[in-house]
Amino acid sequence: MTRHKDVISLIGNTPLVRLNRVSDMTGCEILGKAEFLNPGQSVKDRAALFIIRDAVKRGLLRPGGTIVEGTAGNTGIGLSMVANAMGFKSVIVIPNTQSQEKKDALRLNGAELIEVPAVPYRNPNNYVKISGRLAEKLAKELPEGAIWANQFDNVANRQAHIETTGPEIFEQTDGKVDGFICAVGSGGTLAGVATGLKERNPDIKIGLADPEGAALFNYYKNGELKSNGGSITEGIGQGRITANLEGLDVDMPFQVPDSEALPYIFDMLQYEGLCLGGSSGINIAGAVRMAKEMGPGKTIVTVLCDYGNRYQSKLFNPAFLKSKDLPVPGWLEQSPSVNIETVMETVEG
Repeated sequence: MTRHKDVISLIGNTPLVRLNRVSDMTGCEILGKAEFLNPGQSVKDRAALFIIRDAVKRGLLRPGGTIVEGTAGNTGIGLSMVANAMGFKSVIVIPNTQSQEKKDALRLNGAELIEVPAVPYRNPNNYVKISGRLAEKLAKELPEGAIWANQFDNVANRQAHIETTGPEIFEQTDGKVDGFICAVGSGGTLAGVATGLKERNPDIKIGLADPEGAALFNYYKNGELKSNGGSITEGIGQGRITANLEGLDVDMPFQVPDSEALPYIFDMLQYEGLCLGGSSGINIAGAVRMAKEMGPGKTIVTVLCDYGNRYQSKLFNPAFLKSKDLPVPGWLEQSPSVNIETVMETVEG
């Protein structure tokens, strides 16, 4: 059995898992990279580690220093976890629309959490821009200094997936991978894995699974950044070409509505025991579309980004789903809460 020296060494080398129902339905092998098994429980642990290591290597982050980031949650959780393990502090700026579960996790990790209104990136008070200004201010004020992680335009993010995720997928499939697809938040995962895979086999197809409300589907399809609609998914959806996305070629872009993605999430939990977040639903739906377009017999890999319990108050809340006119599975709507005291009284007679 492998013995790890610290929590940081647990990051990466996640397994692939066959997604049985969608594989059987399409005649393809659709495999999910189980990124929820990282110690911070998301794919963002990889970027967090590489961003911090890069800052240390370049002399930008000194012992006891502070890491500042604007994030929808998971990158912040990864950064605060790695910061704790390496002796740094963390300050996280998050849109107040993100799930309470992610905010709680950040506070548990000891991050100083700053909630701000959710506004578009073009607004100077967008959470990303606020975090950049805050990092600049703290760098001048704190004796140990501070850095801005800047996950969207810090290509150490992409490098994490060039060096780890892409090669892992190629090795785990014995090089027999025909396509890779996932959604974009910062762009690091898609662009990094695409580079890592295509360095080994340039014929591997790269797909984009874009939620409604994001602009990349139209960009890679028609050459114009244009969006429509909206999505309840958190941490994905982009309206610009970040530094991490520069140079990326997408062979198969798809736009996936929530109403198409959520049933995959519910089915995965009910039939395969996988409790996944909303971005994983978008990814699985994209993989299904990719499989149908490529035809049977292909091997397609996507990313299972994080656990669904990080979104329980929204994603698995019938009242919330109904308020957004989204599908609610019968088992979720009819599932009663159990009073353990009543159960014990019945058992004890």
